[in-house]
Amino acid sequence: MTVGAARSRQVRATRELILSAAERLFAEHGIAAVSNRQVSEAAGQGNNTAVGYHFGTKAELVAAILRKHHEQVERLRARMVAGADGSVRGWVSCMVLPTALHLAELGPPTWFGRFGAQVMTDPAYREIAERASRSSPALLRAGGELHRLLPELPEPVREERRDMARQLVVHGVAERERALADGTTTPRETWEQAGTGLVDAITGLWLAPTTSEITPRERGSTS
Repeated sequence: MTVGAARSRQVRATRELILSAAERLFAEHGIAAVSNRQVSEAAGQGNNTAVGYHFGTKAELVAAILRKHHEQVERLRARMVAGADGSVRGWVSCMVLPTALHLAELGPPTWFGRFGAQVMTDPAYREIAERASRSSPALLRAGGELHRLLPELPEPVREERRDMARQLVVHGVAERERALADGTTTPRETWEQAGTGLVDAITGLWLAPTTSEITPRERGSTS
Protein backbone atom coordinates (compact mmCIF):
# COMPACT_ATOMS: atom_id res chain seq x y z
CA MET A 1 0.00 0.00 0.00
CA THR A 2 1.36 3.42 -0.93
CA VAL A 3 1.75 6.23 1.58
CA GLY A 4 -1.07 8.11 -0.14
CA ALA A 5 -3.42 5.14 -0.02
CA ALA A 6 -2.64 4.56 3.65
CA ARG A 7 -3.31 8.22 4.39
CA SER A 8 -6.66 8.10 2.56
CA ARG A 9 -7.69 5.01 4.52
CA GLN A 10 -6.77 6.71 7.78
CA VAL A 11 -8.77 9.80 6.85
CA ARG A 12 -11.83 7.69 6.00
CA ALA A 13 -11.53 5.79 9.28
CA THR A 14 -11.24 9.04 11.26
CA ARG A 15 -14.25 10.54 9.51
CA GLU A 16 -16.28 7.41 10.29
CA LEU A 17 -15.29 7.56 13.96
CA ILE A 18 -16.36 11.20 14.13
CA LEU A 19 -19.67 10.52 12.37
CA SER A 20 -20.51 7.65 14.71
CA ALA A 21 -19.56 9.59 17.85
CA ALA A 22 -21.50 12.67 16.75
CA GLU A 23 -24.61 10.69 15.87
CA ARG A 24 -24.64 9.01 19.28
CA LEU A 25 -24.01 12.22 21.25
CA PHE A 26 -26.53 14.24 19.24
CA ALA A 27 -29.14 11.49 19.67
CA GLU A 28 -28.65 11.24 23.41
CA HIS A 29 -28.12 14.90 24.35
CA GLY A 30 -29.41 17.07 21.52
CA ILE A 31 -27.40 18.82 18.83
CA ALA A 32 -27.11 22.21 20.51
CA ALA A 33 -25.89 20.67 23.77
CA VAL A 34 -22.90 18.91 22.17
CA SER A 35 -19.75 20.77 21.15
CA ASN A 36 -17.35 19.85 18.38
CA ARG A 37 -14.73 19.35 21.08
CA GLN A 38 -16.91 16.74 22.82
CA VAL A 39 -17.41 14.93 19.52
CA SER A 40 -13.67 14.89 18.87
CA GLU A 41 -12.98 13.50 22.35
CA ALA A 42 -15.69 10.83 22.02
CA ALA A 43 -14.20 9.82 18.67
CA GLY A 44 -10.81 9.32 20.33
CA GLN A 45 -9.16 12.22 18.54
CA GLY A 46 -6.37 13.94 20.42
CA ASN A 47 -6.83 17.02 18.25
CA ASN A 48 -9.92 18.85 19.50
CA THR A 49 -10.28 20.59 16.14
CA ALA A 50 -10.72 17.28 14.29
CA VAL A 51 -14.43 17.90 13.60
CA GLY A 52 -13.73 21.26 12.01
CA TYR A 53 -10.84 19.88 10.00
CA HIS A 54 -12.81 16.95 8.55
CA PHE A 55 -16.32 18.44 8.28
CA GLY A 56 -16.21 22.19 8.77
CA THR A 57 -19.26 23.45 10.67
CA LYS A 58 -21.65 21.52 12.89
CA ALA A 59 -24.32 21.93 10.20
CA GLU A 60 -22.03 20.20 7.70
CA LEU A 61 -21.44 17.40 10.22
CA VAL A 62 -25.21 16.94 10.66
CA ALA A 63 -25.63 16.88 6.87
CA ALA A 64 -22.90 14.23 6.56
CA ILE A 65 -24.63 11.97 9.10
CA LEU A 66 -27.94 12.32 7.29
CA ARG A 67 -26.30 11.68 3.93
CA LYS A 68 -24.63 8.51 5.21
CA HIS A 69 -27.97 7.03 6.29
CA HIS A 70 -30.12 8.41 3.50
CA GLU A 71 -27.99 6.71 0.88
CA GLN A 72 -28.81 3.35 2.47
CA VAL A 73 -32.48 4.19 3.05
CA GLU A 74 -32.79 5.35 -0.57
CA ARG A 75 -31.48 2.01 -1.80
CA LEU A 76 -34.21 0.19 0.14
CA ARG A 77 -36.89 2.66 -0.96
CA ALA A 78 -35.96 2.47 -4.64
CA ARG A 79 -36.34 -1.30 -4.50
CA MET A 80 -39.78 -0.98 -2.86
CA VAL A 81 -40.95 1.65 -5.35
CA ALA A 82 -39.97 -0.62 -8.23
CA GLY A 83 -42.23 -3.35 -6.84
CA ALA A 84 -45.07 -1.20 -5.49
CA ASP A 85 -48.62 -2.48 -6.07
CA GLY A 86 -50.02 1.00 -6.81
CA SER A 87 -52.36 1.17 -3.81
CA VAL A 88 -52.50 3.91 -1.18
CA ARG A 89 -51.08 1.49 1.37
CA GLY A 90 -48.39 0.40 -1.07
CA TRP A 91 -47.11 3.93 -1.59
CA VAL A 92 -47.30 4.69 2.13
CA SER A 93 -45.21 1.57 2.71
CA CYS A 94 -42.60 2.89 0.29
CA MET A 95 -42.41 6.12 2.25
CA VAL A 96 -42.37 4.64 5.76
CA LEU A 97 -40.89 1.13 5.82
CA PRO A 98 -37.37 1.81 4.48
CA THR A 99 -36.32 3.72 7.61
CA ALA A 100 -37.47 0.89 9.87
CA LEU A 101 -35.80 -1.71 7.65
CA HIS A 102 -32.58 0.30 7.65
CA LEU A 103 -32.51 0.35 11.45
CA ALA A 104 -33.09 -3.40 11.45
CA GLU A 105 -30.13 -3.83 9.09
CA LEU A 106 -27.88 -1.76 11.35
CA GLY A 107 -28.58 -3.97 14.36
CA PRO A 108 -28.57 -2.79 17.97
CA PRO A 109 -27.66 -0.38 19.31
CA THR A 110 -28.80 2.35 16.94
CA TRP A 111 -29.01 6.11 17.31
CA PHE A 112 -30.28 7.27 13.93
CA GLY A 113 -33.95 7.36 14.99
CA ARG A 114 -33.30 9.63 17.96
CA PHE A 115 -30.80 11.67 15.96
CA GLY A 116 -33.46 12.25 13.30
CA ALA A 117 -35.94 13.44 15.92
CA GLN A 118 -33.36 15.87 17.32
CA VAL A 119 -32.72 17.26 13.84
CA MET A 120 -36.41 17.70 13.05
CA THR A 121 -37.12 19.53 16.31
CA ASP A 122 -34.18 21.94 15.98
CA PRO A 123 -34.99 24.88 13.68
CA ALA A 124 -31.29 25.36 12.98
CA TYR A 125 -31.00 21.94 11.32
CA ARG A 126 -34.50 20.92 10.21
CA GLU A 127 -34.05 22.41 6.75
CA ILE A 128 -31.01 20.16 6.19
CA ALA A 129 -33.16 17.06 6.73
CA GLU A 130 -36.02 18.40 4.62
CA ARG A 131 -33.60 19.23 1.81
CA ALA A 132 -32.27 15.67 1.92
CA SER A 133 -35.82 14.31 1.64
CA ARG A 134 -36.57 16.55 -1.34
CA SER A 135 -33.53 15.12 -3.11
CA SER A 136 -34.83 11.53 -2.90
CA PRO A 137 -36.23 10.44 -6.30
CA ALA A 138 -37.92 7.36 -4.81
CA LEU A 139 -39.56 9.35 -2.01
CA LEU A 140 -40.77 12.01 -4.44
CA ARG A 141 -42.19 9.30 -6.72
CA ALA A 142 -44.02 7.58 -3.86
CA GLY A 143 -45.40 10.88 -2.57
CA GLY A 144 -46.55 11.95 -6.02
CA GLU A 145 -48.30 8.64 -6.69
CA LEU A 146 -49.97 8.74 -3.27
CA HIS A 147 -51.37 12.19 -3.90
CA ARG A 148 -52.54 11.19 -7.38
CA LEU A 149 -54.71 8.50 -5.75
CA LEU A 150 -56.33 11.06 -3.42
CA PRO A 151 -57.52 13.84 -5.72
CA GLU A 152 -60.44 14.73 -3.47
CA LEU A 153 -58.22 16.04 -0.66
CA PRO A 154 -57.94 19.84 -0.59
CA GLU A 155 -54.36 21.08 -0.67
CA PRO A 156 -54.44 22.44 2.91
CA VAL A 157 -55.55 18.99 4.10
CA ARG A 158 -52.73 17.37 2.14
CA GLU A 159 -50.21 19.66 3.81
CA GLU A 160 -51.72 18.96 7.22
CA ARG A 161 -51.63 15.19 6.74
CA ARG A 162 -48.12 15.23 5.28
CA ASP A 163 -46.95 16.94 8.45
CA MET A 164 -48.89 14.52 10.67
CA ALA A 165 -47.44 11.53 8.82
CA ARG A 166 -43.91 12.89 9.09
CA GLN A 167 -44.32 13.45 12.83
CA LEU A 168 -45.64 9.92 13.31
CA VAL A 169 -42.67 8.40 11.52
CA VAL A 170 -39.97 10.58 13.08
CA HIS A 171 -41.16 10.32 16.66
CA GLY A 172 -42.56 6.79 16.43
CA VAL A 173 -39.17 5.52 15.28
CA ALA A 174 -37.32 7.60 17.88
CA GLU A 175 -39.51 6.39 20.75
CA ARG A 176 -39.04 2.75 19.79
CA GLU A 177 -35.29 3.22 19.53
CA ARG A 178 -35.23 4.91 22.93
CA ALA A 179 -37.23 2.07 24.49
CA LEU A 180 -34.82 -0.49 23.03
CA ALA A 181 -31.86 1.48 24.41
CA ASP A 182 -33.49 1.61 27.85
CA GLY A 183 -34.41 -2.07 27.77
CA THR A 184 -38.13 -1.38 28.16
CA THR A 185 -41.02 -3.20 26.49
CA THR A 186 -42.06 -2.18 22.97
CA PRO A 187 -45.50 -2.79 21.38
CA ARG A 188 -43.94 -4.61 18.41
CA GLU A 189 -41.17 -7.18 18.53
CA THR A 190 -39.20 -6.21 15.43
CA TRP A 191 -38.44 -3.08 13.44
CA GLU A 192 -40.31 -4.51 10.46
CA GLN A 193 -43.40 -5.05 12.61
CA ALA A 194 -43.06 -1.54 14.04
CA GLY A 195 -42.84 -0.17 10.50
CA THR A 196 -45.95 -2.09 9.53
CA GLY A 197 -47.81 -0.56 12.45
CA LEU A 198 -46.81 2.90 11.27
CA VAL A 199 -47.91 2.06 7.73
CA ASP A 200 -51.32 0.93 9.04
CA ALA A 201 -51.77 4.16 11.04
CA ILE A 202 -50.60 6.49 8.27
CA THR A 203 -52.70 4.74 5.63
CA GLY A 204 -55.72 5.33 7.86
CA LEU A 205 -54.68 8.95 8.28
CA TRP A 206 -54.55 9.56 4.52
CA LEU A 207 -57.88 7.80 3.94
CA ALA A 208 -59.70 9.51 6.82
CA PRO A 209 -62.72 11.63 5.80
CA THR A 210 -62.50 15.40 5.64
CA THR A 211 -65.33 16.89 7.69
CA SER A 212 -64.76 20.58 6.91
CA GLU A 213 -62.90 22.83 4.55
CA ILE A 214 -59.77 24.47 5.90
CA THR A 215 -59.24 28.17 5.34
CA PRO A 216 -55.54 28.98 5.43
CA ARG A 217 -54.77 31.30 8.33
CA GLU A 218 -53.73 34.75 7.20
CA ARG A 219 -50.14 35.75 7.88
CA GLY A 220 -49.82 37.40 11.28
CA SER A 221 -53.08 35.98 12.66
CA THR A 222 -52.86 34.63 16.22
CA SER A 223 -56.23 32.89 16.33
